[in-house]
Amino acid sequence: MQTISFPLLTNSFSNPFTSFRPFLSPTECSLLSIPCGTALRNNRLRASTSESTPSTSTIAVDNSDSGDSTTFVIRARNRIGLLQVITRVFKVLGLSIDRATVEFEGDFFIKKFSVTDSHGSKIEDSESLERIKRALAEAIGRDDGTVSVARSTANRGIVVRRPGLVEGLGERKARAERMFSLMDGFLKNDPLSLQKDILHHVEYTVARSRFSFDDYEAYQALSHSVRDRLIERWHDTHIYMKRTKPKRLYFLSLEFLMGRSLSNSVINLGIQDQYAEALNQLGFEFEVVAEQEGDAALGNGGLARFSACQMDSLATLDYPAWGYGLRYEYGLFRQIIVDGFQHEQPDFWLNFGNPWEIERVHVTYEVKFYGTVEEVDMNGEKHKVWIPGETVEAVAYDNPIPGYGTRNTINLRLWAAKPSSQFDLEAYNTGDYINSVVNRQRAETISNVLYPDDRSHQGKELRLKQQYFFVSASLQDIVRRFKEEHNNFDELPEQVALHLNDTHPSLSIAEIMRILVDEEHLGWNKAWNIVCKIFSFTTHTVVAEGLEKIPVDLLGSLLPRHLQILYEINFNFMEELKKRIGLDYNRLSRMSIVEDGAMKSIRMANLSIVCSHTVNGVSKLHLDTLKMRTFKDFYELWPEKFQYTTNGVTQRRWIVVSNPSLCALISKWLGTEAWICNADLLTGLSDHVDNTDFRQEWKMVKKVNKMRLAEYIEAMSGVKVSLDAMFDVQVKRIHEYKRQLLNIFGIIHRYDCLKNMDKNDRRRVVPRVCIIGGKAAPGYEIAKKIIKLCHAVAEKINNDTEIGDLLKLVFIPDYNVSVAELVIPGADLSQHISTAGHEASGTGSMKFLMNGCLLLATADGSTVEIIEEIGLDNLFLFGAKVQEVAALREKGSTVKVPLQFARVLRMVRDGYFGHKDYFKSLCDTVEVGNDFYLLGSDFGSYLEAQAAADKAFVEPEKWIKMSILSVAGSGKFSSDRTIKEGRAGKVVVSAHHNAQPLNHFTSEIHQMNLKIAHLESVLEETNKKLKERDLYLEEDEKRMNEMSEKIHHLQSTLTRMKADSLLAEEHVKTLEEEVQHLWAALRKNNFDLHILKSKAQDTEKSLEEATSRVEKMGDIVTEQWIQVQHLEQALHITKMRTLKAQRLASLTRCTFLKLINSLLDDLRALDSYVFGKRSTLSSPISQATDQLKRCSTMAKKYHHQLQGFIKDLMKRNELTASLANDELVFFLASALITFPLMSAWMLLSS
Repeated sequence: MQTISFPLLTNSFSNPFTSFRPFLSPTECSLLSIPCGTALRNNRLRASTSESTPSTSTIAVDNSDSGDSTTFVIRARNRIGLLQVITRVFKVLGLSIDRATVEFEGDFFIKKFSVTDSHGSKIEDSESLERIKRALAEAIGRDDGTVSVARSTANRGIVVRRPGLVEGLGERKARAERMFSLMDGFLKNDPLSLQKDILHHVEYTVARSRFSFDDYEAYQALSHSVRDRLIERWHDTHIYMKRTKPKRLYFLSLEFLMGRSLSNSVINLGIQDQYAEALNQLGFEFEVVAEQEGDAALGNGGLARFSACQMDSLATLDYPAWGYGLRYEYGLFRQIIVDGFQHEQPDFWLNFGNPWEIERVHVTYEVKFYGTVEEVDMNGEKHKVWIPGETVEAVAYDNPIPGYGTRNTINLRLWAAKPSSQFDLEAYNTGDYINSVVNRQRAETISNVLYPDDRSHQGKELRLKQQYFFVSASLQDIVRRFKEEHNNFDELPEQVALHLNDTHPSLSIAEIMRILVDEEHLGWNKAWNIVCKIFSFTTHTVVAEGLEKIPVDLLGSLLPRHLQILYEINFNFMEELKKRIGLDYNRLSRMSIVEDGAMKSIRMANLSIVCSHTVNGVSKLHLDTLKMRTFKDFYELWPEKFQYTTNGVTQRRWIVVSNPSLCALISKWLGTEAWICNADLLTGLSDHVDNTDFRQEWKMVKKVNKMRLAEYIEAMSGVKVSLDAMFDVQVKRIHEYKRQLLNIFGIIHRYDCLKNMDKNDRRRVVPRVCIIGGKAAPGYEIAKKIIKLCHAVAEKINNDTEIGDLLKLVFIPDYNVSVAELVIPGADLSQHISTAGHEASGTGSMKFLMNGCLLLATADGSTVEIIEEIGLDNLFLFGAKVQEVAALREKGSTVKVPLQFARVLRMVRDGYFGHKDYFKSLCDTVEVGNDFYLLGSDFGSYLEAQAAADKAFVEPEKWIKMSILSVAGSGKFSSDRTIKEGRAGKVVVSAHHNAQPLNHFTSEIHQMNLKIAHLESVLEETNKKLKERDLYLEEDEKRMNEMSEKIHHLQSTLTRMKADSLLAEEHVKTLEEEVQHLWAALRKNNFDLHILKSKAQDTEKSLEEATSRVEKMGDIVTEQWIQVQHLEQALHITKMRTLKAQRLASLTRCTFLKLINSLLDDLRALDSYVFGKRSTLSSPISQATDQLKRCSTMAKKYHHQLQGFIKDLMKRNELTASLANDELVFFLASALITFPLMSAWMLLSS
């Protein structure tokens, strides 16, 4: 015999159930035996304490050892993996293995395990020992059959399959074993496997080529790939539920505002990074692909989002829960803004299908409407039979909801209305095709739109149809599931808990009574006792006027049998009430389910209270309101029914998914990710609030989120906003009591103040970006006018260049979950300013709180409890308290309002923002005397709170500290705490003290898991860090060895250096001398450089002076050049005149010569005439003529000399010097010669 020892064997194996508390995967459950019919139960191995025989397996207990441990002796046939199976069983049961030995006997082995309980003590309780032995027997399996053992290729752990799971032998047995071997492991989650799955769905689900597909097709394929992994866990969860038969919680709500599913699913599955890497290698970005998903339009407002958070927490906390709702084809509506006015359009969110849902065409139920009720005899008893006038079919669509850090995946089942196939066939057979189409449309209308406009009778009827359709289909499904495992309705309260989320599903009370009495034929009293044990009710309403009522006429027409049942319930209740309170008719009237009056109606809230074992308020203040005002009479009758659990939101959606950078920062500074499942750990952030590095990182996270929001605002509205401004946000359903109008009036006042400031004062103003978003109900005119006023004010402010970035106003249209995931992380300040006493809880403030946004709020709803958690110094509170509201309303017109409020109201009334007539009715609602929601009386306090926010914002360090402390105090407002402390925990676990254990072995494990759940992840993180530290130490040791070698090498090098030290010293001296010479040269160069700089400066000054002189000379030259131009012009004119004068002189000269020549010719002619006749006068005349000729000759000869003489004489005289030109001189010389000759000629002629 061979013996092998294993000290502390369990340390070698991890707990396979850590990630799936307290549920086990089917393969892990098979490890512990999954019963399947009677075959398995009959073939279970029975534990024996007797001595084993060679052919059988045995389990024995030995407590004879005097030590602190109990020894389990296991003899079984040897097979691979069995040792690991046994150690995991001990681990699951919370037992520690101190030591273990193994002895082999042929094909068998004998294993001895010395174990202790969780306290380190010996196990002596006989019941516990038997339970452990049964668990070990289930794990080991039978020896008379084949046991196959395989290790999963993924993280599924050890998979044990036994032939007992399938009855029969031969081919059926072989097929079963073949099936198990094929489906032995989960899908792999490594990037390569994920890529293959994505491409597979691209090719075969989306029907696109894997070589060519776009972002949306990638989203479709990615979603189906994720859904495959959800379905694995989903099936495992439901198989486990079916075999353990725990009490199930059914959450009934007409609304589930789920938002996008992709990011939430991959984060809860823990494979976001793997998918991101897989997509990146395929050429896609995870964030871009995720943006292709639209929001599921299954709800509106806080109630719907609360339902979604509840489902996430129920899955994460491993509750056996189901959700039921309606699959709205168009949802509420899509909000379109045209010229500032809201318009409603259908939200076609299902146009391209929903990859997350699974249509269950085989899960359909008939839902009846109208008709009559007949009484028939059955076995001597009278029974009511409802003969419907119209029948439609409800088709199931399932949506897996994964938990975080667990394998638990619960189901959200939504119902879609389809026409009855039988009615359709009859219509087609008779040729009535048109009527068939009309009936189809009428049937499908039931699940088309959320909250149809109920101002008309048709709208009210459709609303009631929706409610009953949802209730009827859900209850038929629940009863069918119960009857599959049980045949006695007395067990119904032990297996079923129905939770009514507000009064919308309250018709389920009458419906379950109808099923039990009319269809299952239970007696009335027995059925009523059962029904009163299975319902719990949460109301989200504050004032009695807001409670739902159904007109009796409408109910009697649509659901005649249910009206009869409700009358019967009310009659019995009234009779019992009279016995308890007497004939107090006023109180009886107030508490009656049937309200008498001009229009009889059914009070659905009263019905829910009467029938429910628990009535939940959603905050401490809300419960006080219910007890003291809304349901005061019922509280006095049943005070034990009333409780409160403050609503919460899931940190996984509102931090991990929507604000990943903040998530990483929190995990870094807390040193763990355990806060994702245990939000109470967020309080640890307060320990780091004074750390400068932490605050700086927090500030950067906020800046990044503001950048994302600013980009969205610019893309959506075209308004560019400053990141340095305070982002002031109010996003919620538009309603008068939520007082968006007060916010707008505050913005108008701020704008008015800015316009009246000088520029110096404006520099001290904190810039604001005011963001408003939300939808108004289609029939709510005042709310629609508030939206229009917001746009009118925004148009005025955003286009005012004088104000600029100091104030911006933005309205975000079609606000939904996806938009909220951008807005909430980027907000600096969030306003929750409802009139005190009108908000039941207000989960919006919790989302902003978790993201480090500061709150400006009234003391309403959950704000009172937020103050208790974070302190009054870390938010901005204003307004009247709940107890003051009634007194202010009684004062009416005598209430004094601030002058600022009157001025703002006057600006709107006078048309400062346009649309004067349109806003008149809106202004009338807040005038003194009509101001029901107290905008005027709260306005002064509101402005003071805004001023306090401005003052805090200009101190960044203070603001960041307030932000950190807000997150640190938000842990209480997790929906996980709501589930643990409130509705689900009390309903499923302790309401009737009969909830069966969810763990296969013992309820103690579940309790233990609940106690240490918040420590498990911390322990895992610690172990991980220890392993990392061990690796780090090993690396350090290696580095130390390397350093030792390097030190040895350095020492040898140092020895060599010492040997050469003398030479080195001489070399150093030489270098020092050279350095001295260089320093001297450097100093001389510096001196020369200084002199050169001085000369350069002098030269520069001289150059400047020369430049100045050159500029002056340039001016002079310019002037002289102008003068030269003038002189050239004058010279040109002079030349022209000279030329003209010369021409005249030439002409004069010619005339003189002609005269002389003419005179000579005349003289010649006279001479020939006279002397030819030989006259007596010939002698004197001839002499005179000769003399004249001589004179003429002499004149010609001396004329030039005469000109020179005259010119000289004229130049000598100062008076004539300027006249001595050639023309004048020539004229004078000619005159001196000509005048005597002319005189002589005249004398001679005479």
